[in-house]
Amino acid sequence: MRRQIKLDRVDRIILRELQRNARITNVELAKLAGISAPPCLRRVRALEKAGLIKGYIALLDASDLGFEVTMFAAIGLHSQAEADLQAFGERISRSPIVRESYMVTGESDFLLKCVARDIGEVQSFVAELTALPNVASVKTRLVLDVTKYDPGVPVDSGDAID
Repeated sequence: MRRQIKLDRVDRIILRELQRNARITNVELAKLAGISAPPCLRRVRALEKAGLIKGYIALLDASDLGFEVTMFAAIGLHSQAEADLQAFGERISRSPIVRESYMVTGESDFLLKCVARDIGEVQSFVAELTALPNVASVKTRLVLDVTKYDPGVPVDSGDAID
């Protein structure tokens, strides 16, 4: 059972602003939240300790770093036994081309978000996937354009996060 964490308006502002810019200074964050810097820092630390803030990352420009292709791959497995699902998940987590991996419902068992330098790298990766034990199908979709990219969650709604 999940615990429910009560968030007030200030907590939601802090979370929203940190999602927008994790490099914001504590002074700037406090000003946006309408509180002074010391209690703002205490709140941030409390949100981290509660596990609501998992970490901080830099969002990199894939294209500028030579990753010209983004692909989604829907993977169907022959067996959905817990050990087989776990084995596939562990194997996929070691692949640098896979940036996100989700176990899903529906026609597929896993949905992978991948980045590659070119189509040749995509083809090699798909060949590796299809050769894995227990893989029944691999259906790929190449991204033509990003129409929305907004990582994070909408923290402005509701008083509690479950």
